[in-house]
Amino acid sequence: MAKIKSQFTCHLCGGSFPKWQGQCPACQAWNSLEETLEQGPNHRYQGIVQASAQQTLAHIDLEDFARISTRIPEFDRVLGGGLVDAGVVLIGGDPGIGKSTLLLQTLAGLSLEGQSVVYVSGEESAAQIALRAKRTGCFAPDLVVFPEIQLEKILSNLELARPKVAVIDSIQTIYSEALSSAPGSVAQVRECAAQLTRLAKSSGISIILVGHVTKEGNIAGPRVLEHMVDTVLY
Repeated sequence: MAKIKSQFTCHLCGGSFPKWQGQCPACQAWNSLEETLEQGPNHRYQGIVQASAQQTLAHIDLEDFARISTRIPEFDRVLGGGLVDAGVVLIGGDPGIGKSTLLLQTLAGLSLEGQSVVYVSGEESAAQIALRAKRTGCFAPDLVVFPEIQLEKILSNLELARPKVAVIDSIQTIYSEALSSAPGSVAQVRECAAQLTRLAKSSGISIILVGHVTKEGNIAGPRVLEHMVDTVLY
C-alpha cells in the first residue's frame, strides 16, 4: 500500500510544500497554505497520454480523430470544428450565465442523433435536470443523467458505459476518497481533473468539465488545471 504523507498546498497558486509557512514561497500570499493528505509516488498518472512509437506527421492516421459536431454552430466554431475523441474541454463562466444549459442542449442534440452521452451532475438532482431540459426545449429521452460527486464512482460508471461524450458539472464539486481535503480544494480539483483526463485519453471519451470562476473571473482552483486540459473556454 502506498505511503500516506502530509503536505501543504496553496489554495491560490497550487504550490505544494512539505511544511506549513505563513507566506506562500511561490506566490507570496499570506495564510494560503492548507494541509492535505496524499498518497506517495505511485502509478496513478501513468497513461494520461498513451505511449507509442515515434513517427512522422505524414504517417499519422487522423481518421480516428474526426471531430464531433455539437449541432450548435457557434460552439463548434470556438472548438475548432467540434469536439474531439479523447479530448478534454474546460468551460468556465459566471454563475447563471448558461454553462449547464449550453452543455445540456449539446448532449440532448447528440443523444437525439443516437450518440451515447452522460451528464454527471454534482449540483442538481436528476429531477431538476429533467425539468430544466423540458423548460429549455432540449429534452432527450435517452440522455443519461448521473447525479454523483465521488470521483471513483464516476470513473467506474464512465468506464462501464463508455459514452461518446460526458459532461462533469462541475469539477469543483467532485472529490476523491484518496484525499482528505474537501471538494473544491486545490488538491481535490487537481487530482480529479488528472484522473478524468487520464480516463479520456485511455478510453477515447470526450469529456467536458464545467469550472467555477473567482471574483476576478479566473477558473477557481489551481492554475495547473488549465494546463491539464486540451481546451479552455470562458
